[in-house]
Amino acid sequence: MNATEAGLDDSITDFSRRRVDVDGVVKTVYVSGDGPGVVLMPEMPGISPDVLRLARWVRDAGFTVYVPSLFGADGAYPTAENGQEVVRRACVSAEFRAFAGGGTSPVTAWLRGLARQAHGECGGPGVGAIGLCFTGNFALTMTLEPSVIAPVVNHPSLPLDDPAGLELGDEDARAVRERVERDGITVLAYRFDNDRWCTGQRFAAYRKLLGDAFDGRVLPGGAARTDPPPFFRDVVQTPHSVTTAHLVDEDGHPTLKARDEIIAYLAARLHS
Repeated sequence: MNATEAGLDDSITDFSRRRVDVDGVVKTVYVSGDGPGVVLMPEMPGISPDVLRLARWVRDAGFTVYVPSLFGADGAYPTAENGQEVVRRACVSAEFRAFAGGGTSPVTAWLRGLARQAHGECGGPGVGAIGLCFTGNFALTMTLEPSVIAPVVNHPSLPLDDPAGLELGDEDARAVRERVERDGITVLAYRFDNDRWCTGQRFAAYRKLLGDAFDGRVLPGGAARTDPPPFFRDVVQTPHSVTTAHLVDEDGHPTLKARDEIIAYLAARLHS
């Protein structure tokens, strides 16, 4: 039984806790593993036990995983009350662009700097970036950093008020498309078919921007875990988090297959 199944916080004792400075902005990052670097960004409402479970799976597959603290309480079990407060704070934060018309979230510049540092420390052909929910699209924006060569966009939820939006300014969108085309990058993405926070309209917008470079995979909502933590049950209220809160850890399950596909994608690009 993991921490989420037990309703417990995760103490994160198997990661080193670092204070990482990017252009004078300092944030906490949890780091563990050996091998090429992968930046794994948390979903709302923070670095939950399920996010850490995914981080450990990536680490144990032969990567150095970097988990930046961007919002919420690190390691906290996601309750409905606390999660709603984290969402409210993030939506008015200057670091994020939660609503349509806001363009690219400024925090992605810091995350690109983290990717540069990870590549410098770990070497290899480049770095992977996994975004989840609120940070889902950040993995795509991070391809503006040359070291990021393996972006995974999981159930991106921003902008919250535009189901066909991409949380990208026009200039950044053009630059991302050019980078993807120039370097032959494939963008791997996942969502549930009945997710109201990441709809088919959003995936269609990615396809319009990126063409065949966008590999969007859709799982049936009926495959989602039926007893997720309270924040996902009471606030999210829909199948959403394919490889974290709504993952079913059973051999052969579609969500576990998605996890394995992500790890295989990272390995093919970062272990060469």
